[in-house]
Amino acid sequence: MPIVTVQQGPRSIEAKRELISRITDAFVDTLKVPAASVQVWIHETPSESWGKGGVLRADASDL
Repeated sequence: MPIVTVQQGPRSIEAKRELISRITDAFVDTLKVPAASVQVWIHETPSESWGKGGVLRADASDL
């Protein structure tokens, strides 16, 4: 049973539905496993709780 963990910033419920569907399809197509066996866990971290390049993402100008 494949388990995929995605770590990302907050996204809309619609985006998460599509992401889970596409990840599941990739496993079904590539590994020939049943869709029901694929688990996708999304861990969302708010931008004030992580940084990149020494800068808090909440303070970054490219968000």
